[in-house]
Amino acid sequence: MKIIAELLLFVVVSFLLNSGNGIQAFSTHSINSGATAKQPYRTSYHFQPQENWMNDPNGPMYYKGVYHLFYQHNPEAATFGDRIVWGHSVSYDLINWIHLNNAIEPSGPYDINSCWSGSATIIPGKEEPMILYTGIDDKKHQVQNLAVPRNLSDTFLREWVKHSQNPVMTPPSGVEVDNFRDPSTAWQGKDGKWRVVVGAQNGDEGKAILYQSEDFVNWKVDPNPFYASQNTGVCECPDFFPVYINGSTNGVETSLQNPSVRHVLKISYLRKQHDYYFLGNYASDQGNFIPDVRFTGTSSDLRYDYGKFYASKSFFETAKNRRILWGWVNESDSTQDDIQKGWAGLQTIPRQVWLDKSGKRLVQWPLEEVEQLRGKHIRITRENLEHGSNLEVSGITASQADVEVLFELPELEKAEFLDPNGVDPQLLCSQEYAARSGTIGPFGLLALASKDLKEHTAVFFRIYRAPNGYVCLMCSDQSRSSLRHDLDKTTYGSILDIDPNLKTISLRSLIDHSIVESFGDEGRVCITSRVYPSLAIDKDAHLYVFNYGSQSVVVSELNAWSMKQAEIGYEGNISYT
Repeated sequence: MKIIAELLLFVVVSFLLNSGNGIQAFSTHSINSGATAKQPYRTSYHFQPQENWMNDPNGPMYYKGVYHLFYQHNPEAATFGDRIVWGHSVSYDLINWIHLNNAIEPSGPYDINSCWSGSATIIPGKEEPMILYTGIDDKKHQVQNLAVPRNLSDTFLREWVKHSQNPVMTPPSGVEVDNFRDPSTAWQGKDGKWRVVVGAQNGDEGKAILYQSEDFVNWKVDPNPFYASQNTGVCECPDFFPVYINGSTNGVETSLQNPSVRHVLKISYLRKQHDYYFLGNYASDQGNFIPDVRFTGTSSDLRYDYGKFYASKSFFETAKNRRILWGWVNESDSTQDDIQKGWAGLQTIPRQVWLDKSGKRLVQWPLEEVEQLRGKHIRITRENLEHGSNLEVSGITASQADVEVLFELPELEKAEFLDPNGVDPQLLCSQEYAARSGTIGPFGLLALASKDLKEHTAVFFRIYRAPNGYVCLMCSDQSRSSLRHDLDKTTYGSILDIDPNLKTISLRSLIDHSIVESFGDEGRVCITSRVYPSLAIDKDAHLYVFNYGSQSVVVSELNAWSMKQAEIGYEGNISYT
């Protein structure tokens, strides 16, 4: 009877899996069990595999009503290895996920030593997804390969077939054979040809190499680099896309070129371990991308996120006209800790991205779908925070929360003076730590805090007068995040210009056991941190709003929610024992 019952359950589950009636209806086995006594740092609503290593997000796309996320995965261990595969998961809402079998694994001489990062492109008209990915070949050289779905009617795209002409790109002259990787999503020029950029290196020079093709199989290299930077090393995971210049939050299809858009080139610099982006001009008939400014290696360079965030990948979603961004967040504990945990690596909550009205930087905001996980709600209004104030936000699960707060500021003329030119915000944040009083600030949130505040992660602002106006320093201070000493507790920070007539500033933090994603000034600055409290775990975690500046600030409005657990499971995970 047990076998019959399980077979009947399998039939029902299989029907639901193919009916498209919602991911929660067919999640056969939820493995994202969140933090437990044995796994206090496992997240409850961020994407991660059940076990082992994960790094770069690969080939995200929206295909026939289904979202796909591929990712770099070592299925054998919680550390990076010499047989990396493409893990594959699908979703109807970008929050709840089904893990499928690995999509691409080493098999031929062109990828026998690993299948590294790449991108997906959906061919218009045919609506056929194509994946370009980096293979580590039998000579340990890096080459680019093509894979296509076996069955286009399968909206889950479970099986992929490697092209018979692989590799379709090999390291060109002037590129190191072991630093030629991570093909971007392709776009079409006005001449109808497909274009793609591949990250590369030659000595200390980093490059993004442009290729063109009429059929997506036969690719020709452009002799001129699409982009180059000196003394940077390899350009990893290039991403290239247009954004509207009119302040619209709508995304733009990757191939669009007209006067209503500018272009963004993102480069992941391996030496820096950060994702930098450049705004600039591009015309396909002219070949290369011309950034507004060159990479300087200083704090003036624009970054997606000023904390832990790397190897990001975006895609255009047709259903809601959004540009959606994924980013990998690595661990801040030791390799031995990862081995003991049995896993390593998270993805951020996917973010919508668009160009700020100023035209000077991008804005990022968590996708609205994450709000479906909001549970118990606490609201605080018109609360005056005098110097030294700590106000607990009680009544929610502080270890698993979404909190938005709007601060009302005092007169900016009272702010301390700071010349931001030549200042390293990260260093400044480590000096102007949360407990050190200023005039306007520090004020913000103490996340994942113990009751006695011996442990806390402080996310805060300080306002300064500057030579040409006012600036805001935003910090995420991990120095007191844990009593443990064997952790990376780097403090992160960024400086942004603010309107001299500014009356309020906003802060939103997504808190999930060992990750805090923070969005300052409505997403103009983002900082992600990884923390590992020893006291502020699960029900023993607390959340506070604070002000340690000499000038009072007012909590105009604070909204905080306990977050439910996302449903993340394996397809057809049914035991027959």
